[in-house]
Amino acid sequence: MSSSASHPALRHYFDDLQQQHESATMGMWAFLAQEIMFFGGLFAGYTVYRFKYFNAFVTGSNLLPLEWGGLNTVILIASSFTVAMAVRCAQQGQHKSIFNWFIATMVLGIAFLGVKSIEYSHKYHDHLIPGLNFTWDGPMAGPMKIFFSFYFVMTGMHALHMVIGVGLMIWLMPKIRAGKFGPEYYSPIENFGLYWHFVDIVWIFLFPLLYLIGRHIQ
Repeated sequence: MSSSASHPALRHYFDDLQQQHESATMGMWAFLAQEIMFFGGLFAGYTVYRFKYFNAFVTGSNLLPLEWGGLNTVILIASSFTVAMAVRCAQQGQHKSIFNWFIATMVLGIAFLGVKSIEYSHKYHDHLIPGLNFTWDGPMAGPMKIFFSFYFVMTGMHALHMVIGVGLMIWLMPKIRAGKFGPEYYSPIENFGLYWHFVDIVWIFLFPLLYLIGRHIQ
């Protein structure tokens, strides 16, 4: 990376672009560290209650549509590839390719949210949304409500991060079209890539935890 002090993207409180790039990267990793702690708390709570209400959580997992969860996993893995290509193109100064790979990533992100909305609509019609006329016949009504509470909080927070990611892409696209990123300055694209990969990794943990572990064990 060039350290030209005259680059228009250089902020006055940095000596050069290299220092600015390193500071931006460190800030992003600090942000991701607190995100890990946030989701880690949710994972820990889910694990505790799964141990306490094992049968109910297994039953709940079997009610989640494996085909939709699997499709969303494929979609996010594909989006990790497209965003990685966008970062690579930014490093090489290929402005048109950055834009095209961002479009592909956005389409995949919106597709993920569309699939998740289908899942949520099915849960609504089946009266499985806690607080919205939740209905469960049988002795496990309380534990089942706890399971679906975790399901909606964990997947809902993940979906919110996806929405934020799509919003960030919309914000970055005019800058990409204007040719503001290249080999000397690509920190916003790279940091967005880190954010998107993090969101993808969270789903890689959510999918087996909610959909797969203990599935069909009764």
